[in-house]
Amino acid sequence: MLNSIRNFSKTIFAKILLVIVVIPFVFWGMGGVFSSGNTNSLAKIDNINISTQEFIEHINDLNINQEAIRENLDNEIVEELLSELISKKILEIQINELDINITKKNLANIIKKNPNFFDENNNFSRLKYEKFLLTNQIDAPTFERRLKERELQNNLFNFISGGIYSPLFLTKKLYENETKKIEIEYIDLKEIYGSKDSIKSNDVNKYIDKNENNLKQEFINYSYVKLRPADLIGSEEYNQIFFDKIDEIENKILTGNSLNQIISEYKLEKKSKENVNVNSELTNIDNKILDLSSKSQIDIIDMNEFYLLFEIENIVKKLPDRNNESFIKSIKDKIYQEKRINHNIELLQKINAKKFTDADFNKIVNSDKSKIKKLLLNSSRDNKTFQIDSIKIIYNMPIKSFTMASDEDKNIYLVKILREITDNSSFSADKINDYQKLSSSNINKDILTAYDLYLNEKYKIKINEQTLERVKNYFK
Repeated sequence: MLNSIRNFSKTIFAKILLVIVVIPFVFWGMGGVFSSGNTNSLAKIDNINISTQEFIEHINDLNINQEAIRENLDNEIVEELLSELISKKILEIQINELDINITKKNLANIIKKNPNFFDENNNFSRLKYEKFLLTNQIDAPTFERRLKERELQNNLFNFISGGIYSPLFLTKKLYENETKKIEIEYIDLKEIYGSKDSIKSNDVNKYIDKNENNLKQEFINYSYVKLRPADLIGSEEYNQIFFDKIDEIENKILTGNSLNQIISEYKLEKKSKENVNVNSELTNIDNKILDLSSKSQIDIIDMNEFYLLFEIENIVKKLPDRNNESFIKSIKDKIYQEKRINHNIELLQKINAKKFTDADFNKIVNSDKSKIKKLLLNSSRDNKTFQIDSIKIIYNMPIKSFTMASDEDKNIYLVKILREITDNSSFSADKINDYQKLSSSNINKDILTAYDLYLNEKYKIKINEQTLERVKNYFK
């Protein structure tokens, strides 16, 4: 709810759910870090203040581990938690304005009717209720307060959209739209793009010349030594003496010794490689060096069969050899993908502008009718050929119109809607009941969406950025 007040926050609600753990009240005492006065105001809803203390209590209620917040500061978890609190406060304001309430007796009845607290005779068990509280490390007043808040919110939503009953004509329309069959024609655009093999050398060279700076790659020159017991201690055994020597070499790296200094002291023989690049024929050592090139210049790593001592001498950014097969293949891939994307964009723009015609449809296949396939979609859930999102689009398109669809392998198709086949013979009493509930639910969602927009317009939200930054700094 209240999505528009989250403009200052990226949506990371799924991440928050992942890091929620049952470690209650880990933040006691944090509120004292912040001084009183205006700096203690974290946000305002119109003239209603949200203090840092309220924010900390909100975090405590969610039982989120402090370490989890620290690890997700860059993901704007603090902003997301604040937006959740603002949403909650706005609902509280609405509940008070509409005088929605729940008595202690009603709250007690809700608890007593919860099957989780029933004994073997399906009667409320105080013992089971208290065991639940102990297991979840929560006291009765806190649990009952949270339950009351949730019930009040439910009552608010019921007040706004409760009692919605879909009329029969909307129910029937929904049934027809969900169950109708749609006959389509479609073209696999993969056949229209042409193959990668058809891309000529001249096209490849033109692409390289045009994008030379962006196509430059890193080429690494490095030296290395394989460290085995025979190299360091004159033995084939991986014993403590050998590992002590490895520790010595690691310490020398940490104190700034170069590879040449180390091999001179231990009388080792180094090997060197030049122009190592992702398009080269790579050894296991090459791959490891490429992985580590951005992290360290000199290092020692365990390669299972031996220790690898290496030093990167320099990294040069340049254009790969134009005769390199792997590089040329990557260029052809880029040309093909750009051609594919540009073709699809032009096609979609023409369709959206309603300038795409039957003549254009036939022109794409160049009079080869075998490239046009027919398909009967049995319902709005028939995703055997196309992705379900594409099916939803097709089911909302008028007859004789065009659209584009994709399959699970991300292949793109041009689609023409031929006709709809509606059969109401199965629209029985059971179906009416099921689809009436679904239609009512859809109306409900529309009303709550409108209510959401209304609340966003009604309340002015102001965030105290300085105080918010101080809260974030506390967790660092």
